[in-house]
Amino acid sequence: MPIINMIVNLGSAVMMPIIFFVVGMIFRMHPAKAFKSGMLVGVGFTGVSMVITMMLNALGPASKAMVERLGLQLTVTDVGWGTASTISWGSPIMLVTVVGFLVINAILLIPNITKTVDLDIFNFWIFLLVGTAIYAGTDNFWISVVAVWIIYALTLIVADITQPIIQKQFPNKDLDGISFPHLTCLAWVPFGIIGNWICEHMPGLNKIQFDPETINRRLGILGEPISFGAIIGAVMGIFAGYDIPKVLTLAVNIAAAMYLLPVVVNVLVSGLVMVKEHVNKKLRIWFPNRKFYIGMDTALLIDDPAVLSTGLLLLPFAIVLAFILPGNKVLPFADLASLMFLFAIIAPFCKRNIFRMLISGILIIIVIFYAGTSLAPEFTKAAVDSHITSVKGFTFITNLVGPVTTWVGWLFIKGSELIATLL
Repeated sequence: MPIINMIVNLGSAVMMPIIFFVVGMIFRMHPAKAFKSGMLVGVGFTGVSMVITMMLNALGPASKAMVERLGLQLTVTDVGWGTASTISWGSPIMLVTVVGFLVINAILLIPNITKTVDLDIFNFWIFLLVGTAIYAGTDNFWISVVAVWIIYALTLIVADITQPIIQKQFPNKDLDGISFPHLTCLAWVPFGIIGNWICEHMPGLNKIQFDPETINRRLGILGEPISFGAIIGAVMGIFAGYDIPKVLTLAVNIAAAMYLLPVVVNVLVSGLVMVKEHVNKKLRIWFPNRKFYIGMDTALLIDDPAVLSTGLLLLPFAIVLAFILPGNKVLPFADLASLMFLFAIIAPFCKRNIFRMLISGILIIIVIFYAGTSLAPEFTKAAVDSHITSVKGFTFITNLVGPVTTWVGWLFIKGSELIATLL
């Protein structure tokens, strides 16, 4: 347990270079090349983390100011995905569950039930969090573990199914042979399909073409990501009640994030491609009739202008919905600035149309608020069980961009509680 916690505490920027170096060596890559590819992945993750942190630090105070201006007084506080991941790795079910993930992935690969070799080990916390909440609600170790194993297996299969669509809709990215076994994002794919269907079948809405390329073509320089980011940042600053210097600073910070994210993601991808191409070449020799995908973090997709823009546009909608939805008790806070992560895999199913993604996003936020309200006792007890002291002083807690507040998380947690009462 201490060894695993030590490795996890290194973070993805250190874990992933080690993983990719080891993978390169297993597949007989030249040590120098394996080292370089691992370091490029690490540098890329570090760059992504730096840019996102800058953006979150800029958006956090603005989000808080908007919440305070509306005077929201709600009892379930959004503590963010960072706290949620800490809860996961401190869970009593962590060690057995993580070992099970590795075994399940291997078992599913052998008979070709899945093509995904999941290297996104840092994001195992996403699955663990659901299990931790189940354990908090049932006090049953094995119900919690088995439920999460089932979710993990299903996620690998869904990652295979969605891979060709994601690859097709992000033509400017080299996503051949890469899948995304990311439960939080995959869970919302049906909502992307629903939002797209609504817009396709409603007169007028089906004429709205709001993808980044169309915006850029029609608006010229004003439609470029750097300009669009500055405009969104300025508008958010105004909504937050900022003075002019603060509005301008926020505008520049968001513009910088929109411009820099693709740059640092390209560094990450360059290291990934080196390993991916070598691994695929060896696998074609060893398994000539098989196709494999490398499971990666959706951070590879977060730099897309449609993803970033929709996440930023959804932020004020989320605050207003928290205020007007009857029965909602979730106070959006720490994860407000991270809403763009919800759209990484939704974007291809909405054809990267920002308007359609926003419609899907509103539906998603409604579900998140009600799921968060419903599961607040389990989430809060999970934090206590994991000995997280930073949540003291809150009545109840949750997080917006995480697995527990997805419809999948809600169904498995409530279903597991029902099973536990029947046993």
